[in-house]
Amino acid sequence: MYLGIDLGTSEVKALVIDEQGETVATHSAPLTIQRPHPHWSEQAPQEWWEATNYLIGTLREKCSEHWGAIKAIGLSGQMHGAVLLDERDEVIRPAILWNDTRSHQECLELEAAAPDLHYIAGNLAMPGFTAPKLLWVRKHEPNHFARINTVLLPKDFLRMKMTGRKISDMSDSAGTLWLDVAKRDWSDSLLDKCHLSRVQMPDLVEGCEVSAYLSAEVAHKWGLSPSVIVAGGGGDNAVSAIGVGAVNPGDAFISLGTSGVLFVVNEQYRPAPESAVHAFCHVLPQRWHQMSVMLSAASCLQWFCRIVGVTEVELLEGIEQLSEEDKAKAPLFLPYLSGERTPHNDPQAMGMFHGMTHSTNRELLGYAVIEGVSFGIADGLRVLQESGTHIEQCSLVGGGARSAFWAQLLADTLCLPIVTHKGGETGGALGAARLACLASDKAVEDVCKKPEIFRVYQPCAEREPVLSKRYERFRALYQNDLVLRSWH
Repeated sequence: MYLGIDLGTSEVKALVIDEQGETVATHSAPLTIQRPHPHWSEQAPQEWWEATNYLIGTLREKCSEHWGAIKAIGLSGQMHGAVLLDERDEVIRPAILWNDTRSHQECLELEAAAPDLHYIAGNLAMPGFTAPKLLWVRKHEPNHFARINTVLLPKDFLRMKMTGRKISDMSDSAGTLWLDVAKRDWSDSLLDKCHLSRVQMPDLVEGCEVSAYLSAEVAHKWGLSPSVIVAGGGGDNAVSAIGVGAVNPGDAFISLGTSGVLFVVNEQYRPAPESAVHAFCHVLPQRWHQMSVMLSAASCLQWFCRIVGVTEVELLEGIEQLSEEDKAKAPLFLPYLSGERTPHNDPQAMGMFHGMTHSTNRELLGYAVIEGVSFGIADGLRVLQESGTHIEQCSLVGGGARSAFWAQLLADTLCLPIVTHKGGETGGALGAARLACLASDKAVEDVCKKPEIFRVYQPCAEREPVLSKRYERFRALYQNDLVLRSWH
């Protein structure tokens, strides 16, 4: 059997598959985020490790009869987080997460200091990436910066705890702004611009290769053999791609989780930083991918439900009862609760409801939220298409994939067929388990099959005129807000 561990932002998931790739057991454990100041988002790495140990204990009980058959472990993780370790491998400060936007000024400084940044790293400097976070720490917490012996990404902290080794993979490392994405190696010049060196970086492997083995201590604690392989793993979206079989050029999927991602596989390195499109390494050798990323997606719906005191299921049931006339008159919602990446690269962007009246109710606001997130995904598709990327259909994964209404709305908004899969909500953990299979010398074509289709949502041509008009108003609303903010 093969174990996949997916370290997300709101939870850690673990999943066990058998030799045929069928899911044997799965479980998850919640995580909390600390926001001690505006624009800050942090987590304690020790909480990740405690949650992982809890999951291992739970899955060990569920798979008690066959637990010892686990041959390899794969890792998936939230990208960009900065885990700072001292010379004793102790955590220096809480990890600064991908949706932390405090380092806006440091992004400007890095762009000025490294004019070849876009060419080497394939991306704009954004507060979400790891490099600006380290510049912020150097400026505002010099005592902490002076103690840094190693910088790790979140899932690689788990690997270190599991194996004792400091190793990362190409896909996750491409999100640091320190990787030469075309060469798939650390860039000494970009590290130097952040007053770091490759000595402070983990070793690099491909995501489908063997990275290390479980330490004897952890193997004993987990009831597994020390010969268990730990695969290189990858950033959550690239690993989710493995989970949905997005391994060939043109394969695409949308992930509706805490953030929203439109992911497409490329046969070569194709940076398009002018539109805040991300270009990263895939977890498979000699493959790359592009992503458009919005910082708040399904988390917008969670935020709204929390405010109005209703469950997501209850709200969606109410939204589904709205008429087409109601939806056409609903308020518009800007989903920028954490700033925004693609296409705006604007950490100061804020959320907004626009167009409310006395007749506006909870369901209309709820519809506006999921429509606004869908329009954010449409923004990403637009700039990917403008960069020359062609997409014929998209798989849908993440928590948002559980809503048939949302899937249909995406198909109507993007004018693309949207495909959901059985087990699609476990994309990252399934992809990690599949990487464990690949590290055990199984073939990509045998392992990375697309999961069984659950449903295909075709675009509804009748809705296109109304949604197009609302989308144009949505785009204008952001531009108007940008102008208003400039006056301040």
